[in-house]
Amino acid sequence: MKKQIELIIFPENIYNQEFILSFAAKKLNVNPSDITGIRTIRRSIDARQRPIFKLLADVYINEPFSEDEPKYVYSPVDGKKNVIVVGFGPSGIFASLRLIELGIKPIIIERGKDVQLRRRDLRTLQQEQVVNPDSNYCFGEGGAGTYSDGKLYTRSVKRGNVKKVLEIFIQHGANPEITIDSHPHIGSNKLPKIISAVRQTILNAGGEIHYESKVTDLILKDKNAKGVVVNSEQEYFADAVILATGHSARDIFHILKKNNIEIESKPFAMGVRIEHPQPLINEIQYHTKFKPDNLPSAAYNVSKNIDGKGVYSFCMCPGGIIVPAVTAPGEIVVNGMSMARRDSPFANAGLVAEVNEEDWGKKYTDPIFGGLQLQQEIEQNAFKMVSKSLAAPAQRATDFVEGKISQTLPKTSYIPGVAPVRLDEELPTFLVKRLKKALKEFDKKMKGYFSDEAILVGVETRTSSPIRVPRDRETFMNPQTTGLFPCGEGSGFAGGIVSSALDGENCANAVSEYLK
Repeated sequence: MKKQIELIIFPENIYNQEFILSFAAKKLNVNPSDITGIRTIRRSIDARQRPIFKLLADVYINEPFSEDEPKYVYSPVDGKKNVIVVGFGPSGIFASLRLIELGIKPIIIERGKDVQLRRRDLRTLQQEQVVNPDSNYCFGEGGAGTYSDGKLYTRSVKRGNVKKVLEIFIQHGANPEITIDSHPHIGSNKLPKIISAVRQTILNAGGEIHYESKVTDLILKDKNAKGVVVNSEQEYFADAVILATGHSARDIFHILKKNNIEIESKPFAMGVRIEHPQPLINEIQYHTKFKPDNLPSAAYNVSKNIDGKGVYSFCMCPGGIIVPAVTAPGEIVVNGMSMARRDSPFANAGLVAEVNEEDWGKKYTDPIFGGLQLQQEIEQNAFKMVSKSLAAPAQRATDFVEGKISQTLPKTSYIPGVAPVRLDEELPTFLVKRLKKALKEFDKKMKGYFSDEAILVGVETRTSSPIRVPRDRETFMNPQTTGLFPCGEGSGFAGGIVSSALDGENCANAVSEYLK
């Protein structure tokens, strides 16, 4: 017999299996020895009063119980059908895995390096502040998510099988607990090994992966996608092309336009990264000065409609650090990341506001590229504000609202360093107004959020792509170009690791139907 129950567990007992077994037996009025196993389905924290864990669990009573996780089989492909996958981030990875399941060979074209070599470039970026335009926090094997925490929460549950995505991560080395936590994450120190294992699965099944291979043109014939040109010389041909390039591959949009493939402007969000001491966020969220053992570093999520536009926290990293997410010299872009333990003394999150064509108006000659040009201008201006390699402009949150320079700045996790700048003067006026109002509103929900301890670090601009590559809702194919499948975050159809992975699977399914 199997029964499903909800258990309320205090933090001190959350990892005490004997206690949980005894508690479940008491709640079900059975003998503990009759319980053959307990499978936790969901685990969440309720911190509205005293922090507690809520467990939803299946309890097996006098019935065989197994902890075996499902295994996905990737049999060798015969190469009779080949598909080029441009980009090896979440959407490209899961598109490739699904293609193999369907018996189709993926030929992966990745402009960056594998995760091991990429890590060296990140170290050089942080310590020597030298930018490799094709190997950084945005470009390289695993995509932007690999070295920015690996958060797996998504609201896109109707897009596909979220559990399968998590199970594939587990099959390649992730902690099995990601299937039960309400806000799962893997950690930037764990993801590289997992991505390496995924790579090996693809290679073992006969897939191809080409690193340091930058797509410089498409090969089209009679409006059919036949392949790609790499590094301006090498040509690769296939039966279809999946475009899974991520939100920062700006050159791809220019390649599409050159080939008369329609692209369109879309709303996105920009702002700054706000950082607090993690103990402050713990105290606000858990309502206690000292965080109880077994509770993770507290996270938060805030949002508010300001002047008709959404302002919200983005990519919140409890116990994390701020990192330089630049993809070219002469710009400043920041993002956040956490290790698996989330044990940094800092908490950071994007504090961003929605922007659209109303904001940049007719400032730019090509309205489709208006958002992209605004994004670039802000990033380049952030570099000019400091003009000291990758040091970032910063301002205390209170000084930002009051309109004055910060005479001193709090300690920050951002390794290249920060410099005091009037962000309230340097950022676009429409953005500053929304962020100022939002800070005060968020403080009503989280008393102490807007304080002298909070520092704003600029700029957070790569929340999503400012351009969308159209595709048909049913076929997932570009309506102008047969065999071209825009995919994931870079094409404007996903946001985050899991939704990108689901979109990759959906595109692979669509390609399979097309090839039939």
